[in-house]
Amino acid sequence: MPVKLVIVESPAKARTIAGFLGPGFVVESSLGHVRDLPEDATDIPEKMKGEEWARLGVDVHHGFKPLYVEVKGRKAQITKLRRFLKEAEELYLATDEDREGESIAWHLVEALRPRVPVRRLVFHEITPGAIRAALQSPRDIDRRLVDAQETRRILDRLFGYEVSPVLWKIVGKGLSAGRVQSPAIRIVVERERERMAFRSAAYWDVEGTFATRGDEPGRFGATLVGLGGKRVAAGKDFDASGRARNGNVVVLDRAGAEAVVADLQSAAFTVRSVERKPYRRSPYAPFRTATLQQEAGRQLRFSTDRTMRAAQSLYEGGYITYMRTDSTSLSETAVAAARALIAARFGREYLPAQPRVYRSKVKNAQEAHEAIRPAGEAFRDPEEVAGMVPPDQARLYELVWKRTVASQMADAVGESVQVRLGAAGASGVDAEFGAAGKVISFPGFLRAYVEGSDDPDAELEDQERRLPPLAEGEGLDAESLEAKGHETKPPARYTEASLVRRLEELGIGRPSTYASIISTIQKRGYVWKKGPTLVPSFTAFATVQLLERHFADLVDYQFTARMEDDLDRISTGEQEPVPYLTDFYFGDGHRGLTDLVGRSLQEADARAVNAVPLGEEPDAPVVRVGRYGPYLQVGEARVSLPDDLAPDELTAEKVRALVDEPNGDRVLGTDPETGLEVLVRQGRFGPYVQLGRGEGKAKPRSASLFAAMSPETVTLEEALRLLSLPRLVGLDPGTGEEIRARNGKFGPYLERGGETRNLDTEEQIFTVTLPEAVARFAAPKTRRGGRRDAAGPLRSLGVDPETGCTVEVRDGRFGPYVTDGAVNASLRREDSIEEITLERARELLARRRERLAAEGKEAKPCPPASAAPGPGRA
Repeated sequence: MPVKLVIVESPAKARTIAGFLGPGFVVESSLGHVRDLPEDATDIPEKMKGEEWARLGVDVHHGFKPLYVEVKGRKAQITKLRRFLKEAEELYLATDEDREGESIAWHLVEALRPRVPVRRLVFHEITPGAIRAALQSPRDIDRRLVDAQETRRILDRLFGYEVSPVLWKIVGKGLSAGRVQSPAIRIVVERERERMAFRSAAYWDVEGTFATRGDEPGRFGATLVGLGGKRVAAGKDFDASGRARNGNVVVLDRAGAEAVVADLQSAAFTVRSVERKPYRRSPYAPFRTATLQQEAGRQLRFSTDRTMRAAQSLYEGGYITYMRTDSTSLSETAVAAARALIAARFGREYLPAQPRVYRSKVKNAQEAHEAIRPAGEAFRDPEEVAGMVPPDQARLYELVWKRTVASQMADAVGESVQVRLGAAGASGVDAEFGAAGKVISFPGFLRAYVEGSDDPDAELEDQERRLPPLAEGEGLDAESLEAKGHETKPPARYTEASLVRRLEELGIGRPSTYASIISTIQKRGYVWKKGPTLVPSFTAFATVQLLERHFADLVDYQFTARMEDDLDRISTGEQEPVPYLTDFYFGDGHRGLTDLVGRSLQEADARAVNAVPLGEEPDAPVVRVGRYGPYLQVGEARVSLPDDLAPDELTAEKVRALVDEPNGDRVLGTDPETGLEVLVRQGRFGPYVQLGRGEGKAKPRSASLFAAMSPETVTLEEALRLLSLPRLVGLDPGTGEEIRARNGKFGPYLERGGETRNLDTEEQIFTVTLPEAVARFAAPKTRRGGRRDAAGPLRSLGVDPETGCTVEVRDGRFGPYVTDGAVNASLRREDSIEEITLERARELLARRRERLAAEGKEAKPCPPASAAPGPGRA
């Protein structure tokens, strides 16, 4: 019987839509992209391998024609889709509504070559009504959107594949450059440069506690703002060099502030002025992608990647609208739902007379899309949703719900008050104090939502601050006066949330790419996290220096933003792709990418590029990025830098300390064989011992301390034993292969050829005998500790509601993994045993099942929920 075939990107989305369509429809997923440019030489068809342009995957000499190949692992899925297509009378492509979704739809047509009518379904929420509406008004594939996405992909390929090899040759292997990635790294590096150049200024003021007179005195705090008719300096009055910007302010030191306190001990304070102003605050616009990432980072402490994972699952489950959008507009249906909810829950006084209309301030925003909001014609209550989804998704849904509802509520109104009070001191010098207050008489939208802040020390803008009733001329009692010292602070490092905001302000990239860009610059070693903040590595400094000197336009913020504008004009048909790519790659009255790459390889001074001076003096200390990591050079002295040392922490004092006692290293003695020093050092991944200080070109030999050892007590003898590893236990009499005892990332083990067996303790590395080792290889492979699986999992996460399988976290040879007894999936770097949720585990297992399906393999059925999963790994 003929059916209508609907293809979406993911199995989760397919399941949700299939539940709405019923019989007559088959809903399948493509598992994401089915075709792309080749990733490496093995992807290139044999007949193309001799072509000069084949390594790029783009024929730059014939209209920048891309070479598309099947994505690895998709062959089985494409075959499956073709099989379903043979039975179909119509093909509906229901991929996401953005450019990437349009591109996937086009590639599906190219890969499947359907002989039946093809329809494009577009919707911004997965609800029965939205799917019905899309079926009633399908459209054709928008080739302009496809061209725009294809041009982006080609541009990114040319940029990355041409510039990255320059980095490999001049800075270091394994690095990458990117159209958005490289400017993002520059943003983080420039902030660190500002912090390194910053010089703190010390200043003092006086803080007082004052009380009104009467039976029930009201107390409030105030700060010294004026002295002798001049304003007292605050932090904003100093520049980055620590100098006062304005000579007309009074800069107090400790002695001066304490003298003011002494001078005012018997002073009679009075209220000099009370200035009242009406306070009105309008609600925030509904979420778009970038603001959702920022607020989830501030309020929920989610990374951008974690936010988008949760948002994707909420969208595919039908809980929120499409999560990749620049728009802040709401549909009439959404406005009506919000207003009805507000009237019922908060009261009609919280409804403005007319619905609020928002327009995006983002350049090239697609207003046809909607803001991110709860899906449907009536918004599900967060408590209801919390019982249906994992914690991350529940928290994010509540944030979206609050922001959407608040956006249609009335203004918060009240009164702000500025008070000045003062007195003449015993010396006759006049002192004036200031206090500010705010009273909110009607909370309006604040009943539903208060925005977070990037600065954890900052007060929320909408927080109420009450002052007692005060009148001009009223006498006050000074209950306490205290001199307070302050120091100016360098500009704050970027967090993921504030970096997203900065990228958007500059017009660099698109919200849909921010999460992957931030993830990439961390994985490549350009940036690492210190708490929530992003710290650039010295490799990032060297990379940015190379790009600034030889590829200035490519990391210029305005140039990168103009590229985004040009790509958007391609999507609207205002600009043609081929002339644009030709201009970028070959140049037209200016240097093209190929010319820049050639010149950089000839002209770049690797030593200069990899040097970061710590001052402007000719003999200033220099950090150099070497083959084995960054090191500090002071004159002839060279000192390796600790992995966890932030660039701005390399002050003059720190440099002296490192030179005198590098890294806080402890010299244990001298190796009798080589004559080199043996040191114990502290690295980002824990303490270790090292032979020598990196003399010559060879990387110094090192070994991690055993768990029972400490850097303070480890001895030279113990260090030399560690440095002797791996230990040759002997030759296996049966196979003739060497058996070695090693200490690895996940504990001690034996190695024979490609096989391994766990040891029970680290000390066994030195004591295990050859017969014992042979016996271990003869026995079946076990988990660490031998009986760990039998004893139970590390954590039980609960029962998968779809499969009925028990999902657990267990420990494996290569680290912790999740399992439902049928399929196993390793935890990712961002996952932790303590925090991983059932939903996240289900996501990892679903991805593993997708990979198995793509390879033509079937996962075995899982055991009943009461049965314990077996110890095997998929």
